Formats: sequence, structure tokens, C-alpha cells
Amino acid sequence: MPDFEYELSAKEKGYKCICGVDEAGRGPLAGPVCAAAVILPPDTIIEGVNDSKKLSEKKREALFDVVKAESLAYSIAFATVEEIEELNILNATMLAMKRAVEGLSVKADFAMIDGNKTPDLDIPCQYVIKGDANSMSIAAASILAKVSRDRLCYNYAEKYPEYMFDKHKGYGTKLHREMILKYGPCDIHRMSFLTKILNKK
Repeated sequence: MPDFEYELSAKEKGYKCICGVDEAGRGPLAGPVCAAAVILPPDTIIEGVNDSKKLSEKKREALFDVVKAESLAYSIAFATVEEIEELNILNATMLAMKRAVEGLSVKADFAMIDGNKTPDLDIPCQYVIKGDANSMSIAAASILAKVSRDRLCYNYAEKYPEYMFDKHKGYGTKLHREMILKYGPCDIHRMSFLTKILNKK
């Protein structure tokens, strides 16, 4: 279960308001990338919070409102398909993370970023590899990002029913690839991600 080792380390350096940041949706073939930033009260353990990938959808949905209620502040932000195509997925992810941190209603003075890179922020930050499994704040952010993006995909499923976004959430599953080959790309597909699939057609 994630703990507060990284948060405590930052506090020992004098930081008081520390946010955890994570993203969801770097890998899919369609839809935006989502990022969330969460500031938790000191030493707040939210029972059940873990890396969102290790939780069932039902559990993530249940924890979504708990995380929001327990947080001192939280923010959820996106980078669009157009921005992904223009900037590339890494830079678009960094942009979504930057938006999430800057959107916090309580200004953080330190950010912990899941992964091995940090966005261009106006506050000090550090990356934490496998942060969603090791930091309570980052794990909480991972749940907000994942659930927010999944909910968006349910909306896409209604708008573009033939692609069945509710089943694969935009990821490159066999079903999704088959639907792309059958119907062609739609407005929310990341064209730069589809080159190999479309070349096989």
C-alpha cells in the first residue's frame, strides 16, 4: 500500500503543501490524456487507495468520491487529441500535468510526479518512478485521472457507438483495432498512433 515516505521527505526539506500528480491515457489510440493533482491533509491514509491499475473499475469508482472528499485540494485536467498530435504524447502529458497542478484551488509548493520526467512547473518538483504504488498522494491522483478518463470514454461510446469505447477505453485491443479497420478512424482517434494499423489495411 502506498505511504508517505516521499511526502515526509519533502516536508523535511521545508515544503508544506505537497501535491501528487499522475496521468491516465498515454497509451490509447483515441481520446485525450488526463492528469490529476491531489493535495492530501498530512498523514491522511485513504483505505483502499492504490495504483489505479491494481484496482477494479468498481473500486476505483467508489474511491473517486472519497479521494475528492478527503483532499485539501484536487484538480483534473486534459490535453486534447489535437494537442497530442501537435506536441507528441509525452509533451501533451506534461501539459496536462501542468494544467492539473496549476488548477489546484490551494497552491502547492512542491509536486511529486509519477514517472521519470517532470513538467515545466513554477514550483519545485521531483519525479517518482512507480509513484502510484509508493506515494499516497500520487496513488490518489491516479484514481482521479483514470476514472475521469474512463467516464469520458463512456460518453464517447454513446457518441460513436460502432467503436465500443466503453469496452476498451480507447486502448489498442483486438476489438478496437478491428473496429478501426472496419469503420476507419473517427474524430477522436490519434492519427499518429494508427499508422501501423491503417498500413495493414
